[in-house]
Amino acid sequence: MNIETLLEQEQQLVLTSLTNQEAIAAGQYVIERALREELAVAVEIKRNGQRLYYAALEGTAPDQEEWIRRKSNVVTRHGHSSLYMRVYNELKQRSYHTMYAVAPADYADAGGSFPIRVAGVGIIGTLTVSGLSQEADHQLAVDALTFLKQQQSMA
Repeated sequence: MNIETLLEQEQQLVLTSLTNQEAIAAGQYVIERALREELAVAVEIKRNGQRLYYAALEGTAPDQEEWIRRKSNVVTRHGHSSLYMRVYNELKQRSYHTMYAVAPADYADAGGSFPIRVAGVGIIGTLTVSGLSQEADHQLAVDALTFLKQQQSMA
C-alpha cells in the first residue's frame, strides 16, 4: 500500500464520536467478520488509554496482545497508522527503532493499528488488529472504522 493511500484513509476516517457502545460495535464487526472468514485475530479498541473492547479468537496466542500493545504505541506516539509509519520509514530507508530511539519491546511499526479520530477533537484512541499479515490487519482495522463511520452517518 502506498503512502498517499494510507494518508487518505486517515483523513477520510473521522468519526463524530466514539462511545463505549460504538467501540463494542466496531469490535464485534471485526470478530463477526473474522468468524465468517475463519481468521485467527485479536482486536482491541482503546479511547484515551482505556481499553473499551478486546477479544481474541481461537488460534491466537498471548503474542497477539503484545503485538497490539506495541503497534498501538506507535499510533499513540506519532498520530499515524502503524502501517503508515512502517512505509514512511521504508521510503526514507531508515530503521524506525533507530530513528525514534524506541525499544522494539515497546514499539512495532507493523500494520494493524489505526488512529481513531473524532471531528473537532482529534485522535482519541486506537483500533488495533493482530493475527494476520500486517496489510490484512491494517485493512481489517480500516474496514471496522469504515463500518462505524457508516453507522454514524445513518443515525
